[in-house]
Amino acid sequence: MSVIDKAFAFATAAHAAVGQKRKYDGAPYIVHPQRVADIVRTYGGSDDQIAAAYLHDVVEDTQVDIDTIRDMFGDTIADLVSDLTDVSCSYDGNRATRKSIDMEHTLCGSVDAQFVKLADIIDNSRDIAENDPSFWKVYQKEMLALLEGMKDCTMFPLYAVALDSVS
Repeated sequence: MSVIDKAFAFATAAHAAVGQKRKYDGAPYIVHPQRVADIVRTYGGSDDQIAAAYLHDVVEDTQVDIDTIRDMFGDTIADLVSDLTDVSCSYDGNRATRKSIDMEHTLCGSVDAQFVKLADIIDNSRDIAENDPSFWKVYQKEMLALLEGMKDCTMFPLYAVALDSVS
């Protein structure tokens, strides 16, 4: 089994184990990581980046911790997933404060992780813009600020697509 297939199977099981569904249509949650992985693949991401795309919400949203990801997928993929995982907690303050903490974490992450984040932004933007116009305005502002900070990613064609998705 390839690392990509293993990551897909693992992420599918992890999200299903907690009964996670997509917010707007109730679809199994894995459809989002799958779309993110497809975008990463389409724009030339490595196998490790594609695997991390499948796993990018596992630590944040399920009972799986980063040590389990490291044991199962190795340091490179675990480091990508760690860079993609929000680190703020509800006790850190209001949404703006938490998103600022998460943005700083993302911007300190590797360019390889930020590449995956671009795909995540694209998929989330499509979903939120279509289904939640009032939240879209908040999300759009947050993602524009994040993209502005992702200076090392501007050379990727995926950056322009992500920027267009939030503009």
